[in-house]
Amino acid sequence: MRKRPLGKTGLSVSELALGTWGVSGDAVGPVDAETAEKVIARALEIGVTTFDTADAYGGGKMEALLGRLAPKTGDVVIVTKVGIDRAVTPPQKRFDLQYLERATTASLKRLGRDRIDVLLLHNPTPDALHEGTCVASVMALKEKGLIAHWGVAAGDVDIARSAIDKGAEVVELAYNLFHSIDLHRLAGEIMVSQVGVLARSTLGYGLLAGMWSKDRVFPKGDHRRDRWTAPELGRRLEQLEAIRYLVKGDVRTMRSAAVRFVLANHMVGAAILGPRSVEQLEQIIRETGSGPTYLADADLSALPRALSRVGIPT
Repeated sequence: MRKRPLGKTGLSVSELALGTWGVSGDAVGPVDAETAEKVIARALEIGVTTFDTADAYGGGKMEALLGRLAPKTGDVVIVTKVGIDRAVTPPQKRFDLQYLERATTASLKRLGRDRIDVLLLHNPTPDALHEGTCVASVMALKEKGLIAHWGVAAGDVDIARSAIDKGAEVVELAYNLFHSIDLHRLAGEIMVSQVGVLARSTLGYGLLAGMWSKDRVFPKGDHRRDRWTAPELGRRLEQLEAIRYLVKGDVRTMRSAAVRFVLANHMVGAAILGPRSVEQLEQIIRETGSGPTYLADADLSALPRALSRVGIPT
């Protein structure tokens, strides 16, 4: 497993990171505890050293599972997120020091660690960042030694930009073949600030694996059921045909092309994957290839025009 620096943090991360939202059962339907454990254990065996989780995933169960399986010493890097108070109805975003310290302490207990490698604010509001309240809170946590580095899991480019301006060390963004524009807009700030980048939604919630038909129906409990109407899904699948030219040579599937596209960007520290089984995990690892080079330069150069023709901004 190849490694990359995570911006200016000094951390070295495996370029493929295991995200735990999928195996938590919160995302696309139930996953039994045995399967979740096997996925994490196999990732560790393969050489994945970077794990992305949150106190909200499985109500903290994913943090607890990582705490039980992941080594406490060595090069394993745990990235977790806090900032959504689910003790109230409806859940509320909270980034004050009192709440964040309580949430971080609970995460540390579940993870079985003395310090969190990277703590991300879970999609903070623009007001919270502009006012500086949450920044002061995480800096206080850092001064107390509860966290090593901080950043944001950002829902859009404006939140990420505000966080970088406030000194965030890591940003987690959606970045994939169909959604690259946010990272491209931030390229200047990222290079100047040397902020670390974690790329999520690498496979576009499964769409970019290129294995769905237009009559795909998502079951209840699957977030994609609400994400796309049938016409929207059909349009997305039509757009996917414009980039199937990437599948050739040792790039044998669209899934392979999608992961390789993310890794081809030198700004990305790690691409977060969300397999729900050991088989899915192993397939993705095999298909990533021996890069770099991950995709041919000519194919990458042709992407903006190919995507633009089907209405996808880059």
